[in-house]
Amino acid sequence: MEFSIRAGNVEDCKDIARMIAELTEFDGMSDQLTLTQKDLEQDGFSKKPFFHVIVAEVPESHKSSGGHTKIGYALYYFAYNSRKGRTVHMDDLYVMAEFRGKGIGKALMSKVTQLSMAAGCKQLDFIVKDTNTSAIDFYARTGCFDVTERHGYHLMRCEGEAMQSLAQP
Repeated sequence: MEFSIRAGNVEDCKDIARMIAELTEFDGMSDQLTLTQKDLEQDGFSKKPFFHVIVAEVPESHKSSGGHTKIGYALYYFAYNSRKGRTVHMDDLYVMAEFRGKGIGKALMSKVTQLSMAAGCKQLDFIVKDTNTSAIDFYARTGCFDVTERHGYHLMRCEGEAMQSLAQP
């Protein structure tokens, strides 16, 4: 299948927001989605972006059944690890269901890895929902491993009222 991977731009935010909603629904977490297209535009395409995004696109002749040519994306940001140095965190890797199994996800992940290595990163981190066994299998085939199983680290989170409380001196 013919497709291309390119850097996302502000004009892609409508499609990225659509695909984030699809991914959130797939993960059974639609009730937690508060991000808007405007948030993406401001946070990703300002002078100091909070994230970077690449987009998978097909030509018009291969558009989705819903008429979309932007059919996948990877959203990532740079971070720092006190033991490794520069790292990258891939927050999302998504390919529309009708385009899976065609090498698009691998191409997106490969591009994020190339970009992060060019920036001097030594580690790529990402999270996978435990019920997404096909993604877990895909990542394992690429040589990735489960940090919780190997090192015993757990991702912890603070949000909402707990975050407000923690911010108090």
